[in-house]
Amino acid sequence: MTRSSAREIAVHIIFALGFDNRSAQEVLEAELNRERFQELAEELPLYGEFPNEKQERYIRELVQGAFAHGPELDDYISRYSVGWSFARIPRMAAAIMRTAMYEVLYMPDIPNAAAINEAVEIAKKYEPAEVVAFVNGILGTFVRTEFEDTPPKPEKKPVDVEVEE
Repeated sequence: MTRSSAREIAVHIIFALGFDNRSAQEVLEAELNRERFQELAEELPLYGEFPNEKQERYIRELVQGAFAHGPELDDYISRYSVGWSFARIPRMAAAIMRTAMYEVLYMPDIPNAAAINEAVEIAKKYEPAEVVAFVNGILGTFVRTEFEDTPPKPEKKPVDVEVEE
């Protein structure tokens, strides 16, 4: 299993947290076990391989961290989602952004660009293009605004075009 797959599984579990009143630990116990993976693997190839110990720790950290910091992460999403109320954001998109923002804020070993790129790739699997662009825009603005040491996007230089008359 790759880290990308482990991240996507974490997004699924974070998504599931939005539908009941169980704690992150309770949802992890129900979802992150070999029996559940066997059930899910029949329909979702993502669950064909159970995570190794390192990947399982990573999934657990993401899920527990996103759960523990949920209000903070949702506040960031609301702050940067100009023109969208939080209630209007698809739940899967919110779970993807929570995951990426948690990685950016609390997992220094994961480069910000990698967290954003992975979030966009996951969003492409579950959301229409306009939501993918929305996720990318929010995460990019979040990182550029919250972390001053993030290099700015390179400016586009005008191209001199000679026009024949």
